[in-house]
Amino acid sequence: MNKKLALVSGIASLVLTACASQQERVTASGSYEYLKSKERTQLQVPTDLDAPDFTSDYNIPALQQSADTTLVGRNLEVVPPALVIPLVQGSHVEEGSKGATVLLDQVRDNETLDKTIWNSLIGYLEERGISVENFSPEQGELMTGWMNVAPASTEEGNGGWFDWSSDESEVAGKGRYKFDVELKPHGRTAQLSVALVDYERGDKSVEDLNAMEKRRDEVMVLNRVISHYEYLNQLETNRRIAQIRQGLDMEMGFDDDGNPAFVLDANYDIAWPRIQLVLRKLGFNVKDLDKSNGLIFVQYTDEQVSWWRDLFSSDDAQLLDYEDYRLKVKKLGPKTSITFMDNESTPFDAKQIADLFKPFEQVMTEDGLDI
Repeated sequence: MNKKLALVSGIASLVLTACASQQERVTASGSYEYLKSKERTQLQVPTDLDAPDFTSDYNIPALQQSADTTLVGRNLEVVPPALVIPLVQGSHVEEGSKGATVLLDQVRDNETLDKTIWNSLIGYLEERGISVENFSPEQGELMTGWMNVAPASTEEGNGGWFDWSSDESEVAGKGRYKFDVELKPHGRTAQLSVALVDYERGDKSVEDLNAMEKRRDEVMVLNRVISHYEYLNQLETNRRIAQIRQGLDMEMGFDDDGNPAFVLDANYDIAWPRIQLVLRKLGFNVKDLDKSNGLIFVQYTDEQVSWWRDLFSSDDAQLLDYEDYRLKVKKLGPKTSITFMDNESTPFDAKQIADLFKPFEQVMTEDGLDI
């Protein structure tokens, strides 16, 4: 019987603890009698005695005129500051920034950075059934409709270890937010910011929120958007890696200049890293490369591989006169061309390309190459 009473008592204690209000969990515990304290007057020294030396080292600084004098006692929250978590590769937060802002660097070249950010943000809102009241990409602004301000840990697929302030037992409020995207002049970095415009929770409105509460709410929403952005980046990265590792069809053809070349059935961004994997598998050492100009500088070492030596062992083979070769990789519509050249940038002739085709095709079409 005593064990049952102890168990019931323990459960009751847990329930009472869980039911503690959010206010009690974010404010200091203990007495607030200090609020009744009054400032003491300075020590009064009789005129016939020497006054001691006073120091101002421990004086409490005077409040600024803009300071909120109501943030005392239970009105003062003692929780960790809201921090923007730059999860995305290449993202960062400017030191000293007080707003809910993050800087994002471009990691994909298939579309402009601002378009990538807007697509991710709108996708995030659509997945959660949040309307877009106004969207002006030219002005770099988006205004959302009302969205629930639910704890991050309750949002499916976006559990937030970074959200310390939310209490799932509390009734969520709702807010409307303004997102701004400012693209830097060079176009490779953009600043994403969010501001709380309207807020409703019971009889509480945005005007009733202090600066700390407002920032914490904005940062929580921004962190969820950043988390979704990183999730999409990971999906794209995994999809791209899978494409690179898969075998690619290859045929004989010509580049844009009419030189004999290999033609890959893949776009440039997939073909570029795939070619490097194939070269490594065939025993070439990539000495240097320039993706913007589509140049790959490789070195052939006779001792490393035998297929090249066997292929050009005849007296009329001139390829073995060189150790260094160059590959010109160019976009060819939805496909990609590969032109082989000697160390003086002279393209290989049709016979040389034909002789190379079989070993390159065998590895190019092979699945599961290690990255």
